Amino acid sequence: MSLPRTLARWLLGAALVFTGTAHLSFARDEFVAQVPSWLPLPIDVTVVASGVVEIALGLALVVLRRRRVVVGWIVAAFFVAIFPGNVEQFVRGTDAFGLDTDLARGIRLLFQPVLVIWALWSTGAWKAWRTRRRARAR
Repeated sequence: MSLPRTLARWLLGAALVFTGTAHLSFARDEFVAQVPSWLPLPIDVTVVASGVVEIALGLALVVLRRRRVVVGWIVAAFFVAIFPGNVEQFVRGTDAFGLDTDLARGIRLLFQPVLVIWALWSTGAWKAWRTRRRARAR
């Protein structure tokens, strides 16, 4: 694993741990604003559970080096799974995290695919998938 990928993986892991901690403490109200209204779970349960998952995923990115490819796919799937919360914030026009205009909330939506790509690239998950795919084609 290259140094840039390793550093990117550690940075993403640290960001997830920080964000997960924010779910559980100082930014809980901000995360409540993103919970989709159609979700059948209590809002606070959703915020706490997603925070715990983010902390676990962040730690996994840093600690589980030998499992980094699997962790990369799981983190990417997590980013896809939480995307409806960002859409909900945009659709409802809810102010949170300093996103107080439709433009700002819309721009934020564009960054979710970047997070997915970051998770797949920094863990080598995308490269491993392409390598397996090529090997099967032979």
